[in-house]
Amino acid sequence: MRKPIWLKRLFQSLLIGGQAIAASAKGRINSSDLFEQLMEAGPASFLIVLITGIAAGTVFNIQVAAELSRQGAGSTVGGILAIGMAREIAPLLSATLLTGKVATAYAAQLGTMKVTEQIDAITMLQSDPVEYLVVPRMIAMVVMAPVQCLLFFCVALWSGQISSTQLYQIPPSVFWTSVRTWLGPDDLPFMLIKAVVFGLLIAVLACGWGLTTRGGPKEVGTSTTGAVVMTLVTVSITDVFLTQILFG
Repeated sequence: MRKPIWLKRLFQSLLIGGQAIAASAKGRINSSDLFEQLMEAGPASFLIVLITGIAAGTVFNIQVAAELSRQGAGSTVGGILAIGMAREIAPLLSATLLTGKVATAYAAQLGTMKVTEQIDAITMLQSDPVEYLVVPRMIAMVVMAPVQCLLFFCVALWSGQISSTQLYQIPPSVFWTSVRTWLGPDDLPFMLIKAVVFGLLIAVLACGWGLTTRGGPKEVGTSTTGAVVMTLVTVSITDVFLTQILFG
């Protein structure tokens, strides 16, 4: 019985990811491409993370603050928002945004290079495509994913405080006191651990799907879509296990 194509590509992507991690550990990093990839995963994606963080913090807080204010528990709004963002919403939503913004670019770029035989040309020049192409992208995502997650968290809290004060007359001092009271010492480190794992998964799967693209240019679009779907599914499943391990 033949393996499903997606399962075969997933296995190949994990092998590529293992090669990239090993090459990184040995210091085999294409530094000339690393800065460009850091910019792509970082500053070039800040705006979408900023806008979504503001919207998420405001909408989440409107729902929570409205209900808690009616029950006379408005002083707990900041803490509930902080815990929800740190433990689940910030790492998962920032990973989803990076999947849509960065993973699609990785899969499309490498897929196009694969079907136009540029990967073969790199191999003929006695360069390892994984070291040359995958390692810089993987490092960029591992470095920038927690940065984007922290940005999302801070912006969401700030927008939540503004909306609480403006809409429900909750004083800023009460909001931030609640945040400090409810937020545990492990919440932010564990949030960043989630972000690092998600960043690694995004880079490995997107690059793996790109390098395993087969056929002509028409297949690049299909491969890119497949990479995004597989990344989102894998990140969601991994999130369940990480939540149980870190916060269970």
